[in-house]
Amino acid sequence: MPELDELVEEQEKRLPVEELSEADPTRWGFDEGDEIAPGRFALRRLGGGSDYEAYLAWDDALFALVVAKCLRPHLVSDRHALSALEREGRYLLELRHPVVVRGFDAVSVGDRPHLVMEHLEGPNLSRLLRRHGPLALEQLLPLTLQICSAVHYLGTQGVIHLDIKPRNIIMGAPPRLIDLSVARTFSQALKISGHVGTDAYMAPEQCDPSVEKPSAAADVWGLGATLYHAVAGAVPFPRPGFDKERDSANFAVRFPQLKGDPRPLPRDVPPQLGEIVLACLAKDPGERPTVREVVAAIEPLVATLPTKPVLRRSRPGRRR
Repeated sequence: MPELDELVEEQEKRLPVEELSEADPTRWGFDEGDEIAPGRFALRRLGGGSDYEAYLAWDDALFALVVAKCLRPHLVSDRHALSALEREGRYLLELRHPVVVRGFDAVSVGDRPHLVMEHLEGPNLSRLLRRHGPLALEQLLPLTLQICSAVHYLGTQGVIHLDIKPRNIIMGAPPRLIDLSVARTFSQALKISGHVGTDAYMAPEQCDPSVEKPSAAADVWGLGATLYHAVAGAVPFPRPGFDKERDSANFAVRFPQLKGDPRPLPRDVPPQLGEIVLACLAKDPGERPTVREVVAAIEPLVATLPTKPVLRRSRPGRRR
């Protein structure tokens, strides 16, 4: 899966397009100042995945820094890859929510198909958890409400993200849910036949869609796995031998969430928070709470915070 915020230690050397096949046909290797498209210039590589490279770029028309998500050069004529880029581009341009990453352009024709997205300052949640451990409630609870608002909005638009995880949450103000590369509409999700998502954060129906197709409840599972990681500092269903079991043909080995139970949460996690997190991880999609129910369970805890974030409109006659 694309990991656009993956750090790289060395910059790749820029090669002319016609020489890419002689060196590494899977990488653009833009140097600072190289033109990605007219008026759009690469500054530095941010990272990449199997299908894309991401660059910090300057856009003359926007007169601002942006992120250019470029389809890798060996895939620019691949019909499936172009279709996926066009699909993500539609989501980026059509979805409008304060906690969902914004898109500014989608170029699917020409030598360098790419998407243009806002450049977000701040680390992702995964990096914060690696460096500092589990989040304090003062940070976790407001973050939960923000991500819930994004997941609820996607559902109202008939879209399932399918890859909610700490790496796809940028801890800005407000935070942003990023990476719509594997998102699907409700109807498109019914056609999924293989694994879609990131193993540790995939709902059981994403692991084995032959049993049940993903629905909006899959994003609730991803939300629950992300919250679990945020309060426990580890994923709920770890694999003992990650490298070996990652490619196992045995679904129960590769995806322990299909058979096992999540590890117990730390004892210092408030019971009400622990209950809703574990409820999100129910194997049966019909037994998971809705996003509204997650918010309703979290709000009493939020009310105990010194500064209370407001998610919903006040009722008439009430003051906040």
